[in-house]
Amino acid sequence: MKKLLFIYAVLQTLLLASYEGTIIDKNTLLPIDKAIISDSLKSVTSDINGTFSINTKEKNYHVKAYGYKPYTFSSDINISTIKVEPIKIKALYLTFWGANIHSKTIKRVLNIIENTEINTIVVDVKNEYGSTSFRTSFKQANEYGAYKKRTIGDIKYFMKIMKSKNIYMIARLAVFKDELQASNNEDYAIKKEDGTIWRNHDNMAWVDPFDERSHKYTIAIAEEAANVGFDEINFDYIRFPAKSGLKLKKESNQENRVKAIESFLDSAKNRLRKYGVFISVDTYGNICWEKGDTGIGQTIESLSKHSDYISPMLYPSGFASGSFHFDNPAEHPYEVIYRSIKHIKPIIDPKRVRPWLQYFKDYAHTKKHYKKFEIREQIRAADDVNASGWMLWSPSSRYHEEYFEASTE
Repeated sequence: MKKLLFIYAVLQTLLLASYEGTIIDKNTLLPIDKAIISDSLKSVTSDINGTFSINTKEKNYHVKAYGYKPYTFSSDINISTIKVEPIKIKALYLTFWGANIHSKTIKRVLNIIENTEINTIVVDVKNEYGSTSFRTSFKQANEYGAYKKRTIGDIKYFMKIMKSKNIYMIARLAVFKDELQASNNEDYAIKKEDGTIWRNHDNMAWVDPFDERSHKYTIAIAEEAANVGFDEINFDYIRFPAKSGLKLKKESNQENRVKAIESFLDSAKNRLRKYGVFISVDTYGNICWEKGDTGIGQTIESLSKHSDYISPMLYPSGFASGSFHFDNPAEHPYEVIYRSIKHIKPIIDPKRVRPWLQYFKDYAHTKKHYKKFEIREQIRAADDVNASGWMLWSPSSRYHEEYFEASTE
């Protein structure tokens, strides 16, 4: 039997073809080190000279390099030098309701993209309630009615328009905060000590991150987003609730929590590999300054090992009085962004950090409105610390064209 298994393994190896190539920057023609080249099952990385070799019987390959657009190619084209296009993400968040192709909101956003430096849209594919912005083929979510409030009637048409405008598309998915999934699966919904479903301050239930069924559910929807052409999957609420005294499947200690989040990301990476999409994760801004997981399962070290980009919500208003030695951190938007990203530089290269920036009124300190100066100061800080770009969060998706630099294309 062992001999037969050995022969089978040898035959499988012989069937694999070796594809070799070099990854270079499309503009500078310089080689790209540590680019990730994948088929549907495995990944290899390029060396300092940009060269790689992958053994596979597949014909399609995906290239991911930090600071570049994802790229897919086929071995049939017989090209050994692969040119990938650099990009610095400059993103606007589009609300679940604003994603309707006929809405005034998206028309304003597309007009801003046409005339300014903005090149990316973040779209809610699964919101905190659990609704999906388009009807997926995922039977379980559809049975719960996740598609009934959808705002994108024809996702293929929607993506065709976005791609025709050369827009980098990010799909945002709320992971463990999911009212629909939790209320339809009480056995793995997070509960109070009395056994009833726990809901947070906005009356939303969560599913247990320790239960792999909650992992498979969101990853299935993420795969739908990758399949229709999104360039990146952004996981939000990829954490435990910031509340103690809840009933979970396992003991809620730091080791268990961090492992649960890592397990989710590893599963997502394996399922999404065949699409060549980037994976990013949203975090609280204070993760840049905390040593532990702050009770929610997230640390810079763990997330950096299992995702492509980290997106801390570095809203100056989110930091308490006294942070950075400022009475009102919201009065110092540049320092909050710059110092936070610089502080984690020994752990993760800033080119893998893309912060969420504040595009809303200060709610914690002086109640001042964030206007052009505050927005540009945050952007300047992200640029100065060499972050991979930035994403602006406006709860209403209302943005001002005059706040952005004119398009150079």
